Amino acid sequence: MSDTEPRGMLALQTIAMPADTNANGDIFGGWLMAQMDLGASVVARERSNGKVATVAVNAMTFHKPVRVGDLVSIYSDIIKEGTTSMQVKVEVRVTRLPSSKRVKVTEATFVFVAIDENGNKRTLP
Repeated sequence: MSDTEPRGMLALQTIAMPADTNANGDIFGGWLMAQMDLGASVVARERSNGKVATVAVNAMTFHKPVRVGDLVSIYSDIIKEGTTSMQVKVEVRVTRLPSSKRVKVTEATFVFVAIDENGNKRTLP
């Protein structure tokens, strides 16, 4: 786990809310994964100049819990391209109040495929 600056662009920010907690009182991992998918899709859609579909999530690692009230920042960067697909590295940092400390909480690689209006694969431009 790196405490250096995150890789990629800031693709999405949101605040973790009480409705998104698990039985331990931390933010549910599925909620966080959905936010990561949205953040990754921002760069994938931009690169593909159109629709994309998530086809895989690789190597997801949860380093630390997300707490209610944390500012969740999703950073995304395309790390590999194929003819129709892209691998997007996603890092999540949270800003914790009142200290404003930034903490890396999770990371994963999402795989997207560019699709046409009918949901069929298409070549990246």
